[in-house]
Amino acid sequence: MMYRLWMALAAIAASGAGAQAPTAQPDLGPRLERFTYPWPVQTMTVDVVGQPAEMAFMDLAPARPNGRSVVLLHGKNFCGATWESSARALSAAGYRVLVPDQIGFCKSSKPRAAQYSFEMLASFTRRLMESRGIARAHVVGHSMGGMLAMRFAIMYPGQVERLVLVNPLGLKDRSEMGLPYVDVDTLWAGERKTSYASIKAYQLENYYHGQWKPAYDRWVWMQAGMYAGAGREQVALAQAKTSEMIKTQSVAHELYRITPPTTLIVGTLDKTAFGRAQTPPDLRRFLQAIPIVAPAAARAMPKATLVRLEGLGHSPQVEDPARFERTLLATLAPPRG
Repeated sequence: MMYRLWMALAAIAASGAGAQAPTAQPDLGPRLERFTYPWPVQTMTVDVVGQPAEMAFMDLAPARPNGRSVVLLHGKNFCGATWESSARALSAAGYRVLVPDQIGFCKSSKPRAAQYSFEMLASFTRRLMESRGIARAHVVGHSMGGMLAMRFAIMYPGQVERLVLVNPLGLKDRSEMGLPYVDVDTLWAGERKTSYASIKAYQLENYYHGQWKPAYDRWVWMQAGMYAGAGREQVALAQAKTSEMIKTQSVAHELYRITPPTTLIVGTLDKTAFGRAQTPPDLRRFLQAIPIVAPAAARAMPKATLVRLEGLGHSPQVEDPARFERTLLATLAPPRG
């Protein structure tokens, strides 16, 4: 409620000031306590280094079930709520939709002692599915969520009906392309500088190919709002640790182990190349963006198909929801005959 009021006031201010974005960040809490998700949020308790932690999630029951389920896995700079439009479309088509916030992100706990791994996040996701009575599902992962989805499919292939990777990270081992190791303390110091301006600048360049729409602001303020208050240190530390996780836990050499039917949906204008800022300038040209590495990655997977979304960037589900949802629903539709 506080967030909605703040955004309404910001819109009024912007309309009278040349449509400039407001400079003050709303304090939404380290677990987005003051940001309202589109559906009721529940939690599942897990143990992390001997301490209880809460994994937040939304579970949408369709009005007319088709008997199938979809699990939506968010990216590093996103949350479960960012899937709102996609989840509505899937639910309207009869799918049950499970939308978790991974441990360390958004409305879930961010335990200081956590040693993050994709295996840990995948095991928690599987436990969540089982706790909700979902034995098998389509698993859709975006960006970092694509890395997690690939690891999930390797660990639990029998629980994946179809794997859908939306502009996923992890298709290439960035260490082989010159990305150096950066320790958690250095990453943490960088994360402390996060603001609305820094998030927007990064997304404008890498996600949205220089074209900004007002609808994107909601998700930028959502992310920036976790850094605005007293809990910003724990948010920054979780983000630093998960950045190290992405760098050190590549799945690129195990693509042949992904046995479920797989579809890669890639926006052709995506400029994302994880770790570019940490790479020496003379090596940055070797960090190929996702659309460039996707074809070879698809060939390395036993049952993969590549779908290109021309003219879209890193987050097609945000940039052009209607087009993305048509593609996703067609991908998940059972074969005719």
